[in-house]
Amino acid sequence: MLRVYQGLFRPYVGLSVRLSSSRIDPKGILANRVAVVTGSTDGIGFAIARRLAEDGAHVVVSSRKQQNVDRAVATLQGEGLSVVGTVCHVGKAEDRKRLVATALEHSSGVDFLVCNAGVNPLVGSILGASEQVWDKILDVNVKAPALLLRQLLPHMEKRGRGAVILVSSISAYMPLVELGAYNVSKTAVLGLTRSLALELAPKDIRVNCLVPGLIKTDFSRMLHENETFWNSLKQIQKLQRIGQPEDCAGLVSFLCSPDSSYINGENIVVAGFSPQL
Repeated sequence: MLRVYQGLFRPYVGLSVRLSSSRIDPKGILANRVAVVTGSTDGIGFAIARRLAEDGAHVVVSSRKQQNVDRAVATLQGEGLSVVGTVCHVGKAEDRKRLVATALEHSSGVDFLVCNAGVNPLVGSILGASEQVWDKILDVNVKAPALLLRQLLPHMEKRGRGAVILVSSISAYMPLVELGAYNVSKTAVLGLTRSLALELAPKDIRVNCLVPGLIKTDFSRMLHENETFWNSLKQIQKLQRIGQPEDCAGLVSFLCSPDSSYINGENIVVAGFSPQL
């Protein structure tokens, strides 16, 4: 306990980053920090990458397709943000290695890891999922964040303090039959968050989890364009609107910032309602 407590107040280790655009606040809360965001060329991941960069961080974006990476980097750099990108299928070891190398080209360390990449190759029941589907879902949604973090950890430790944000789903708390194995994988991410938080706290690295509800993205199109589902959800949610990717981005920036230095191991729902007590 004493070691963790002392670590919470350890001074930050600086990094020189050139900040030349009005979109980047040189006094931003994340200035001189480096963030890696997976699955970040559209939707929630893209909104997170943009917000972290706006708050001063240098951000490394990634996704599976080069054209998506190129488009995201061009858009964000066009806004004057400090962003680079690379192709990365997080389920492939060689791609994870390249992502780490890209991040280290900018500096000698990494401060933040946001694991947003996820897959759901099957709309259907748990018992209808093949072994191949199970392997793909668990490899990308559960194993990959842990394996990528293991590769980045030495470089995060150098920086003196860091933050990891995993991304689960409201389906971890309120599973849908149609999402089958995906529900299970996102429930596992909640447990992964708690376990990693305990393991990394002595290293001054905090681990928390973003749990999005219904957010308007291509990934959730099957749900947010389903009028019956949306009408049912409105009876629970009460806010009467679908979430936007930007609704998640501010929370992630906060969880990376010094303002959240005493928050660790939390699974935080952004859904317009709370599925918990």
